[in-house]
Amino acid sequence: MTNYRNAFLFALVGNLALLAVLGGLWWREKQHSKTEAAMQPASTESPQSSPNGGQGAAIAPHEAALVPVQLSPERLQSIRVRIGRVESKTVEDQIHVTGNVAIDETRLSTVQVRYSGFIQKVFADATYQYLRKGQPLFTIYSPDLVATEREYLVAKQNQQRVAQSTIPGVTEGAASLLAAASERLKQWGVPQREIARLESTGEIQRELQVDSPVSGYITERNALPNLTVQPETRLYSVADLSTVWVLAEVFQNDLGRVKVGDRASLTVDSYPGRTFEGRVNFIYPQVDMTTRTARARLVFSNPGLKLTPGMFVSVTLKVAMGKQLVIPANGVLQSGTRQIVFVSREGGYIEPRVVQLDSRAGDDFIVLNGVKTGEEIVTSANFLIDSESQLQAALGTFAPPPPGAGAAGAMNAPQAKAELTTEPDPPRKGSNIFRVKLTDATGAPISGAEVSVTFSMPAMPAMGMAAMRIQAPLTEKGNGLYEGPGKLDSGGTWQVMILAKKNGQVVASKQLSVNATGGM
Repeated sequence: MTNYRNAFLFALVGNLALLAVLGGLWWREKQHSKTEAAMQPASTESPQSSPNGGQGAAIAPHEAALVPVQLSPERLQSIRVRIGRVESKTVEDQIHVTGNVAIDETRLSTVQVRYSGFIQKVFADATYQYLRKGQPLFTIYSPDLVATEREYLVAKQNQQRVAQSTIPGVTEGAASLLAAASERLKQWGVPQREIARLESTGEIQRELQVDSPVSGYITERNALPNLTVQPETRLYSVADLSTVWVLAEVFQNDLGRVKVGDRASLTVDSYPGRTFEGRVNFIYPQVDMTTRTARARLVFSNPGLKLTPGMFVSVTLKVAMGKQLVIPANGVLQSGTRQIVFVSREGGYIEPRVVQLDSRAGDDFIVLNGVKTGEEIVTSANFLIDSESQLQAALGTFAPPPPGAGAAGAMNAPQAKAELTTEPDPPRKGSNIFRVKLTDATGAPISGAEVSVTFSMPAMPAMGMAAMRIQAPLTEKGNGLYEGPGKLDSGGTWQVMILAKKNGQVVASKQLSVNATGGM
């Protein structure tokens, strides 16, 4: 009994010790969690939490401040500034798609007979042979047709014999039989000339000639010599190709802009320099799940039968957009999340203005707000004016300079030396590393500065490209070296501006051109 009591006490003490250990571990973990939670806000607000120096910089890309500038006439001429006007006008957009020529189904006919028989001779014996209306197609022997012609002749003879009868109803009955036989021939599609021949000659013709009911090209031919035919047998399909359909593949995101009745034009490699005009006739209510396109049916006249079924063509849909406020496309500078235009006023005064754009219409952009009708905007040298505006904003002491000053005064002021290198060298379309070596007039490295590089490319309307601008802030790496990543959206020649500030003052600014690889 004593042994059982001792064992129970030992087990109880062991369990209590185990509970104490587990409780201590739980308390320690809870305190550690509280400590981490208390430290989390401080860590989030730390400048080191973002490579750009703060949480806000990580949320939205850095946008440089811009201020108005004033340039002398000489300066405007030297950088080749051109001016465009904000206009309110009727515009239309163009959607470029591809398509295939097809037969106009409303101009497709079939040739059949309404009685059974046997084809004897075939005259139209080749697919895509052209037929004229009334042209002989084939001859056919039909026992039913021969029997009906014989009934017609008998009814006609009976009518002639009883024409002088005085018995009531005899003359009317004979005339009724003749009319019934004549109506049966007409219902079977026997030409009127054959009925006239039958009346004039009084002889039955075993083979009846069948003529084409329409003009066009044979697209299907089943009429063969000695073929047994029934009323449901389709002997020919004939298409009138003077008008054709074009089935164009329109991408899903363009469907909302295309309407029935819109004008369209097409070109084809077979006839360079020639354009065919047509209209949208129907939009099919189905999108292909593989290509994400829907078919739009266009109707084109086909003079000279230049467009043949199955031909691959390039189509331009002309979408009417009504009267809109528009600005020249090459006057827009794409700057990160903003679209900027430079409004030109008297005396060389140029004001940067953020605008909200809609879709593009040819060489223009539809503008929703930011400018008004009649204002003038800069359409060339935008990147140079943008750089000047950034520099004036960085100096923070904007005042319209006297005539002849402009950017020259700022650029000729004593500055530190800034040298740009890239990795890879030369830079490429896509991701790159930009490095700037910043030294003072004696060659000593400058530390503690805020350095950024801005890549700008003017608009190229002929290639459908708006102006581009990419800004990359650089991080100090020590010994006057500043480094940071950047992504170029295109190859080609970029205008680069290096801007360095220290203690709120510009210590260096430099403009240069860089050629990037990778194509447009």
